[in-house]
Amino acid sequence: NLRITEVAIPILMARVLTYPERVSYYNIEKLRQCIRNGPHKHPGANFILQPDGTKLHLKYCDRRIAARDLKYGCIVERHLEDGDIVLFNRQPSLHRMSIMSHRARIMPWRTLRFNESVCNPYNADFDGDEMNLHVPQTEEARTEALMLMGVQNNLCTPKNGEILVASTQDFLTSSFLITRKDSFYDRSSFTLLCSYLGDAMENIDLPTPALIKPIELWTGKQLFSVLVRPNAFTKVYLNLGVREKICTKKCALTVEDKTSEAVHDAMCPNDGFVYFRNSELLSGQVGKKTLGNGNNEGMFSVLIRDYNSHAAASCMNRLAKFSARFIGNHGFSIGVDDVQPGESLNEKKGKTIGEGYQECHELIAQYSKGALKPQPGCSRAQTLEARISGVLNKLRDTAGDHCMSTLHWRNSPLIMSQCGSKGSPINISQMVVCVGQQSVGGRRAPNGFIDRTLPHFPINSKTPAAKGFVANSFYTGLTATEFFFHTMGGREGLVDTAVKTAETGYMSRRLMKGLEDLSVFYDQTVRNASGGIVQFVYGDDGMDPVKMEGKGGNPLNLDQLFMKVMATCPQRGHETLSPEAISQMLNDKLSEQDPSAGGCSDRFKELLTKFVGNRIKMLRNTRRALHLDEDHVGRKDSSIEECVAANISGIAAKQLQVFLDTCLSRYHSKIIEAGASIGAIGAQSIGEPGTQMTLKTFHFAGVASMNVTLGVPRIKEIINAAKKISTPIITAELLSGQDESFGVKVKRCIEKVVLGEVAAAIKIVLKSSQPNLVVKLDMQRIEAQGYEGINADSVQLSIINYPKLKLKSQHVRVIDEAKLRIYPDGTDRSKLQFELHNLKSMLPKVIVKGIPTVERAVVNPVKGRDKTIERYNLLVEGTNLLAVLGAPGVDAMKTKSNHIMEVNQTLGIEAARRSIIDEIQYTFESNNMIIDLRHMMLLADLMTYKGEVLGITRYGIAKMKSSVLMLASFEKTSEHLFNASYAGREDQIDGVSECIIMGIPMQLGTGILKVRQRLESLPEFKYQPAPIMSS
Repeated sequence: NLRITEVAIPILMARVLTYPERVSYYNIEKLRQCIRNGPHKHPGANFILQPDGTKLHLKYCDRRIAARDLKYGCIVERHLEDGDIVLFNRQPSLHRMSIMSHRARIMPWRTLRFNESVCNPYNADFDGDEMNLHVPQTEEARTEALMLMGVQNNLCTPKNGEILVASTQDFLTSSFLITRKDSFYDRSSFTLLCSYLGDAMENIDLPTPALIKPIELWTGKQLFSVLVRPNAFTKVYLNLGVREKICTKKCALTVEDKTSEAVHDAMCPNDGFVYFRNSELLSGQVGKKTLGNGNNEGMFSVLIRDYNSHAAASCMNRLAKFSARFIGNHGFSIGVDDVQPGESLNEKKGKTIGEGYQECHELIAQYSKGALKPQPGCSRAQTLEARISGVLNKLRDTAGDHCMSTLHWRNSPLIMSQCGSKGSPINISQMVVCVGQQSVGGRRAPNGFIDRTLPHFPINSKTPAAKGFVANSFYTGLTATEFFFHTMGGREGLVDTAVKTAETGYMSRRLMKGLEDLSVFYDQTVRNASGGIVQFVYGDDGMDPVKMEGKGGNPLNLDQLFMKVMATCPQRGHETLSPEAISQMLNDKLSEQDPSAGGCSDRFKELLTKFVGNRIKMLRNTRRALHLDEDHVGRKDSSIEECVAANISGIAAKQLQVFLDTCLSRYHSKIIEAGASIGAIGAQSIGEPGTQMTLKTFHFAGVASMNVTLGVPRIKEIINAAKKISTPIITAELLSGQDESFGVKVKRCIEKVVLGEVAAAIKIVLKSSQPNLVVKLDMQRIEAQGYEGINADSVQLSIINYPKLKLKSQHVRVIDEAKLRIYPDGTDRSKLQFELHNLKSMLPKVIVKGIPTVERAVVNPVKGRDKTIERYNLLVEGTNLLAVLGAPGVDAMKTKSNHIMEVNQTLGIEAARRSIIDEIQYTFESNNMIIDLRHMMLLADLMTYKGEVLGITRYGIAKMKSSVLMLASFEKTSEHLFNASYAGREDQIDGVSECIIMGIPMQLGTGILKVRQRLESLPEFKYQPAPIMSS
C-alpha cells in the first residue's frame, strides 16, 4: 500500500524523532493540539523553544497553559507526521542511491517498511536488514533532500543510465500471468481488478471488451493497458517494442529497421515480443525486460524519457498495488512436485550422461597412449582438461534443455525463470536433472591427497566423477563424494566474498579520495578544487551519464524515438518525402548546429545522419520491391503500390520535422549541469560494481592456456599504476591476418628460444692443455621448427652478449656451422672444474633468438559474430612493446599492450590514457558489467593530466593534490601534518575533505553558486580619524 516515495515509520520512532516547526498564523492550532497531546501521544510534541532561547520540556510542564500561551515565532519540536521528509539509508552506502529521501507514513508495529520496488538501490531485502532514518531539521535541508535526493528523482543510476527503481519478484510474476494470451475476465472481475490500481479512488475508462458474444470478456493485455493509461485525462502515450526472455528468434527476421523488425517479432509463437502502441499493449507477455531494473529500454525508462519521473512513479505505484493484490488472490507457490522429473526425463538424462562419460573415457584413453593432439600453446594435460570440461559443460546444458522442454507451462519455477522474477534455467536443471561440474579456482577439483582428489578414487584418476562432476540433482540428492566436491565449490565462494569486501572497500576509498573534488564548472570544463583543468569538456561531449538512453552511452535511442513520433504523429493527409528531400531536410537542420556555439556534437550528428540514412535505404528497398521508381515518390492516391510503400516505410515532412526537433531538444536537455560532482559519482560508479566482481578471476584470452588477470586484482593493478603486472600480454595484429602460417612465422621471430632447446649436446672436454665446453647444435630440429638464422655464428654472438657469463670473443670459437668450443675465463686451475660445471648449467639458458622478455607467443584465431574465423592475431606473453612493434610482420598501428606503464614509455601519455580506459572497460565487460565510458575517461584523465601516469595511491595522490588537510585525512596523517607545520605551508581550504574538517560549505553542487556585488554601486566610504579625547 506504500508508494515508492514513502516509508512506513512505527509510532514508537515517530514520537522520538521530531521536526522543529516555527509557529505561524497557518499552523498555530495544529501545534497547540500537538502540545496538548504531549510527548507520549502521537501526534504530539516534545519541546517548545521560546524566542528568548529558553527551552520548555512538555513532559514536566502544564501542557494546557503552554498551548494557550503559544505565540507566533516560537519553535515547536513536534513528532513526525505523515508527509514529513526523511532520509533513508542502508549501509554499506556504496553509491548515491544508498541514501534517498522519502515521505513518512506513520503506522503501527515496530518495523520500517517501504515499497519492494525500491529495494534494489539500497540492495535491501526483508530478512532482518537494519536501516537508518534521518530527519532534516530546516526548510532548506528539506528542499534539498526532496529535490536532489528524492526517490522520484533518482530512479536511474548515474553508473550507466539504467533504471534501478523498478518492479521486482512478485510484481513481475503477476504481470506475466495477467498478460498471458488465455487470460480473460468478465465485467465484474475486470472492474474489481481495475479497482485494485488506485484503492478504488481513481477514475478508470473501461475499454471496449475484446469479446462481445456470447458474453463480454476483456483480456489481461487490456487490463495492463488500463494500468498504463487509466483514463483519457492521463496524457501518457507509451510506444515501445521489447524482446522478452521467452521471445524465440525462429520467427524474427533480421531487418536493419527496428519498427519493421517489430512487425515480424510480434508473431513470436511464445508471445515474447512486448509491443505498446499509444499505451495499448498489442502483443507480448510482460516480464523483467519490460518492467524490471538493469536496462534502459523498458517501460519505466521510456516513461521517464518521453514524459517525466512522475509518470513513471505513478505507473509503478499502480502496478505494485495491483500486482500484490492479484497474486494474493490468484495464488502462486512452489513445491517438491514442481521439481520432480518424469520417467522419460530420467531415461534421457541417463542416456545423455552415459554418452558424455563415454566421450570423456575415450579422451583419457587417448591421453594415456600419447595420441591426444595438443591445442595451440597448451600441453597435453591442459588440452585434456579443456576438452573434458567442454564435454561436461555441454552435457549439463543438454540435460538442462531436455528438462526445460518437458516441464509443464504452469510449472512455478519455470514461470519465475521465464518472467525474470527469480532463478534461471540452470537453477531449474540443477534441481530437476543434474547439478553439473563443480569448479575450484576455475578448474576441475584439484588433487588434494596423494595424487587424487579424495581417498575414494584411484591414483591420478581423471574421470568426471573423480574430478568433481555431480551427476545427481538436488531432488535425487548427492552422494558422499559429490557432496564433498559441492562443498569445495561453495567454500570458495564464501572465502571470496569475505576477502573481496576489504579489497574493494579500500579501493573505493582511494578512488573517492582521488576524485572527490572534481566538478563541472560553468564553462563546461572539469576542474579540481584548486582550479586545475582535468578535462576541457566532460567525457568529450558534456553529456550527463544518468540521462543516457542508447547503448554504448549514446544520448538518444533513435529507434525508440522514431517509433514514438510515427505513432503519435500519423501521416494522414501528408504526402511522403523522396530520399533527396529527406537528406536535404536533415542537412539543413544539422547545418544550424555548431558545436562551438552550443550546438550538438559531431559524434551525435554522425549518429543521426547514419540513422536517417538507414531509413532512406529502407524506403528505397521497399520501393524497389514494389517495382516503383526509387528516387521519385508519387502521390499516395496515384496507385495502390504508392500507398503501400508510404505505409511501410514512408516519412512525411511533418513527421521528420517533429523527429529532428525532438532529437535536438532532447540532446540539449541531457547536457550536464554546472556544479555536478562528477568525481564522486565516477568513483562510486567504478567502486560499487567492484563489490560484485569475483576476486580471483582468470580469463582465457582465446586460448585455453593464455591466462589474463581480471576482476578486482586487475582493477587494482590499473588504478595503482603498477610498474610490474601479473599477466602482461601484447595483442599483436599481423600485416597478413588471414594467413595462419604467416602468424606462425612471426611467432618464431618474437618468441624467446634458449640454447637448451636447440643444442643436441653440451659436453665438458677435459684436456691437459686447455679444458673446454663443446656445444653441438641440433640442425635438424632447428630446421623442423622453422627457426631461421640460428647457426654457430649467431649462437657465438648470443653467448658473448649474455651478461651473466661475462665471456669475450676470444673465449668462444666456432668450429663449424653446428659446433662451438667455449673456454672458461680464468687461469686458476683449482677453480677450473667449478667454472666448467657452472658454465654447463648456465649455457642452456642463453637466449639465441627472439625477444628476451617474451615468455611465449600464441597464434590466436579471432572469431566473428557467426563463430567463423575472421583473422589471426598474435598473443605475446611478456613485455617489451617496442621490440614487438618493430618485429617483422607485425602491424604496429594496431598492436596494443595491457601494461599501461610500458605503453606510456613506448607511445606516450595519450596512448597510456586510452589504454587505461580500454583496460578498465574490458575488465568490467568480462564480468558482464556495463559502465558509462565517461567515468573511466575521468579517472584516466586524472591519472595522466600531470604528464605522467600517477596511481590512485598515497604516493600518486600526494603528487596530484597540494592540500595538507586532504592528504592528512587520507593516509600518513602525522607525517603530513608534521612536514607541513615544519615548512609553514598554507592550505586554501577549497577541497571537499578540507571543507568537511573545517565545517564550511564545499564548492560543489548548490555550493558552486556565489553572489557578487559590483563595487561601484556601493556607497563611498570616507575614512576619518577618530577624535582625540580631551582631558
